[in-house]
Amino acid sequence: MKLETLRAILLQKPAVTEEVPFGPEVLVFKVKGKMFALVPWQEPAPSISLKCDPGEALFLRDIYPAIQPGYHLNKRHWNTVTLDGSVPEPELLRLIDDSYRLVVKGLPKAEREALLHNL
Repeated sequence: MKLETLRAILLQKPAVTEEVPFGPEVLVFKVKGKMFALVPWQEPAPSISLKCDPGEALFLRDIYPAIQPGYHLNKRHWNTVTLDGSVPEPELLRLIDDSYRLVVKGLPKAEREALLHNL
């Protein structure tokens, strides 16, 4: 998946912003100020780090060699997906949606309900 396509998918979600708090080499996508996706776009092997349910994170790592514990993140709650085409695009899109939903679930009730209503 090309960077511009990935950025468009991430930015189409309600209340998402793109920031570079760790420097210009890592795009950070946030919902209401909370990270749900990190894209180190200047790396030789493109990847995306996404928040994930801890049990599912382990399961996904067993199924897909391209899914590893989150790089420089809490390895229990984050996975890094190498975008080499081995994870089917529908699965990658589901992982992005799940990461967004997990972060939204942690927001205050009024913000959470407004965002989930728009999904």
